[in-house]
Amino acid sequence: MLLRQIERFLRQTRMPWTKFGRLAAQDPRFVADLRNGRVPRGDTIARVENFMQSYHASAGESRHAL
Repeated sequence: MLLRQIERFLRQTRMPWTKFGRLAAQDPRFVADLRNGRVPRGDTIARVENFMQSYHASAGESRHAL
């Protein structure tokens, strides 16, 4: 489920998966590892989900500022 959310986020934002990993999990290989079967811990899942929500919120604010 988390990987599906991340893949959708990457498509919507056109963010490279390595950049996402660095920003969301401090690990540039995070997405590749998930694609290869890595199972993240609960705190990592929460941090990544929070990153995606915050990113969308800040992107929405910047669009309204124009």
